[in-house]
Amino acid sequence: MVELRHDSILAVDGGGTRCRLVLCAGAAGRWSVEMGSANVSSDFDGAAAQIRAGLTALAAESGTSEEALRDVPAYLGLAGITGPALAERLQNALPFKHVRIADDRPIALRGALGAQDGAVAHCGTGSFFALQAGGDMRFAGGWGLVLGDEASAAWLGRLALSRVLIIVDGLAPATDLSADILADFGGPAEIVAFAARAKPVEFGRLAPKVSAAAEAGDDLGRSLMQAAADHIATTLALLGWQPGQALCLTGGIGPLYGAFLPEMLQAAIGAPQATPLEGALALARQFSEELQA
Repeated sequence: MVELRHDSILAVDGGGTRCRLVLCAGAAGRWSVEMGSANVSSDFDGAAAQIRAGLTALAAESGTSEEALRDVPAYLGLAGITGPALAERLQNALPFKHVRIADDRPIALRGALGAQDGAVAHCGTGSFFALQAGGDMRFAGGWGLVLGDEASAAWLGRLALSRVLIIVDGLAPATDLSADILADFGGPAEIVAFAARAKPVEFGRLAPKVSAAAEAGDDLGRSLMQAAADHIATTLALLGWQPGQALCLTGGIGPLYGAFLPEMLQAAIGAPQATPLEGALALARQFSEELQA
């Protein structure tokens, strides 16, 4: 059986699709397992069960005991953690003796930037914006499509449909993109019916069509991409991003906004240093050091 060192740490990256757990025991080794969905808001009991099952699997993978893992300082970055109350509820449902639980934005920020100052604009199906400066983190967005998720793929797709209806009303000139969207849906009535029932991921499926049209020079496509990029630039400025700091554009649609950002932001764009799981490990290590201080 593996003997865990005093500097061992455990990290969890849990999202709506999968939950990954990793144990790092210094020179003794590193082990990881992958489980199913762990979105705490949409399925609290299911998420807690996945994490507990992941601990069992991680104990088997590493050749240690579950009891030993419970003593290891752990950092959990999980989709669906909306505040301290939900984090405390989950803490009470898990066997960890020393654990810090947060939403999945801090691990994405630390993974992308490491310890350097900078910002992340994450634009996938949903979106959030984050700044790291002087060891502090600030966040904006991530509130879902009904109330936010600006510049996300879902937001972009929904805005495209809204603009198409404005064109149908004769208030803006038609473009190839608007004609393609109308043809795909069959008409404005079908667009309205779709929008009434569509989930964010369904709106998001329009985003590649918008970005491709923008690249081809379509006026509607370019205006939609510019609207998203303008929101990114404004939000980063309000968060406190400064020239000379790094910028990572992440998510499926995020990197495609780069060409529409101001030159100052374009010059700062770089690839993420690591994954959110590595960010979770870094924050677990920081948590462990705080416990030992």
